[in-house]
Amino acid sequence: MDRVDLAVIGGGVVGALIAREAVAAFPDATVTVLERGLVGQGASGRSAGVHFPRGATERVRSMSQHSERAWAHLARELDLPIRAVPATVVAAGDADAVAAAYLRLGEASSRPRGWAVPPGSRAWDLAGCQYADVQGVAERVLAELRGHVTVLEGTEVTDLAVGGGHHRLTLAQGQRLLARRVVLAPGPWIAQPAWADLVAPLGLRVKKIVAAHLDEVPAPGDPLVVFHDEDAFLLPLHERRHHLFSYTCDRWDVAPDDADLVLAPSDLDDARAVLGRFAPGLTSRCTSGRVFCDAYSPGREPVVAELLPGLVFAGAANGSGYRLAPAIAAETVAALHPTPTSPPPRRQS
Repeated sequence: MDRVDLAVIGGGVVGALIAREAVAAFPDATVTVLERGLVGQGASGRSAGVHFPRGATERVRSMSQHSERAWAHLARELDLPIRAVPATVVAAGDADAVAAAYLRLGEASSRPRGWAVPPGSRAWDLAGCQYADVQGVAERVLAELRGHVTVLEGTEVTDLAVGGGHHRLTLAQGQRLLARRVVLAPGPWIAQPAWADLVAPLGLRVKKIVAAHLDEVPAPGDPLVVFHDEDAFLLPLHERRHHLFSYTCDRWDVAPDDADLVLAPSDLDDARAVLGRFAPGLTSRCTSGRVFCDAYSPGREPVVAELLPGLVFAGAANGSGYRLAPAIAAETVAALHPTPTSPPPRRQS
């Protein structure tokens, strides 16, 4: 039976950054990442990969700020597929409340083409925004770690048991792995039999996520437009030569392997209804898209929680896995630190 110091279950962007953070914190530790498919092809592969400096709570704003700095550093160091984008926020209501949610909001200096600010709303410029090929990011991060980290793809964990101060992982191929510590970073796969009972007390739910693709070639300088009140955004994907429109889908308690987790006609209808409030001329371009899901916490903050001694859950990013991944990774490794002088892990309240 193979033995490792740390096993990270999940090879998406969160798991990849946890592995990187762990190698930096524990340079002599043996680390293995286990991914049921291929690295980055789960929720990360369907992600829009948008980062904008926003947070509804003080903790999330702090995590967003940490992640922005970390992504800037990692993009330079690893030549990651990350692209800066100008951004505009549109919102109605109390301007002070809107401004408090964003870290770098300023008076709007330009107006995106093709849409208008509705009566009673206003627009602001938002600095520090970018988007990424999230699957490519996860692949690049773990590729750079090979030699320091073992990456096992196509390797599903079918059982997770504790005994003798270690965690025993049974893998789909029949082999076993004994790990001193384990990080569970499963994305929306929170109900897998190997850990469903352990995760259940966290009260997490899985929600469908829909993003429509607009057959409209972005012009140079087209901004990301964040529709604050609708929790939606319009993103120019320059390298793919179309726009992506993400809106809030309210279908809950789905599972990532559901056969009916597909783009339905009603999904496009809902997307057009929201988009039509701002850019009615673009609704006819809304003809295709992508669908997946993510785990959400009751408090709408990411969860980093010790489920058992040496077993930490990291996730429930509420659709912001890429945006907050570096901060989630930092909190997770802090929760794993073996010395009593380490900062305590932040937990979901």
